[in-house]
Amino acid sequence: MTSPAVPGDIPDEQAGSGLRADAERNRCRILAAARTLYAREGLGVSMASVAREAGVGKATLSRRFPSKDDLVAAVFADRMDAYATAVTVALDDPDPWHGFTGYLHAICAMQAADRGFADVLTMTFPAAKALEARRAEAYDRLLELITRAKDTGHLRDDFTHQDVVILLMANAGVVNAAGDAAPDTWRRLLAHMIRSYATPGAPLPPLPEAPAPAALHRAMVRLAQTGQDLS
Repeated sequence: MTSPAVPGDIPDEQAGSGLRADAERNRCRILAAARTLYAREGLGVSMASVAREAGVGKATLSRRFPSKDDLVAAVFADRMDAYATAVTVALDDPDPWHGFTGYLHAICAMQAADRGFADVLTMTFPAAKALEARRAEAYDRLLELITRAKDTGHLRDDFTHQDVVILLMANAGVVNAAGDAAPDTWRRLLAHMIRSYATPGAPLPPLPEAPAPAALHRAMVRLAQTGQDLS
């Protein structure tokens, strides 16, 4: 059964160069729509919502991206590259402890800037081979960074790479819950977590101010309303 036409949808079943041009335009529209929706709402957005936002039919979307994993991989390829680069930058720091704390700040900031990427860093996408390869590369280098930070005597011996995953999960929750009402809340969480990872006497970044009570109240109201919308 053929999907109904969507206003603004550019058919890409034509032959020759017209096919290639139309297909590329559709692909760009889909990626732009997905980036916008994922950044604003997270990865819970449906493929149908992406198609509507892009102004294309479901069939066109499925031809370009047969699965959600394919779409997520295309949308976040550059961000995963930046994620992998962040650990390289940290390893280049002559002070491994400073590099380690800077790395945590960098990846938490990436999550705060994009709700979709906040989700990506706490999920796996087995069908997205290139995306997962970059994640694996970053993971291997993270192990080296942790070892170096421990060698300084500033990172607790019982810290493990799983603690980074736990931090990313917690930060994703804070980013999604605080939203625009208290957008810098993640900085306070991260500072407290770094304090829990550090040995006594380790140099610590300043502790950011706590969110204003009114801002947290707005975030709590927003979160309650979101829960009601999903029920």
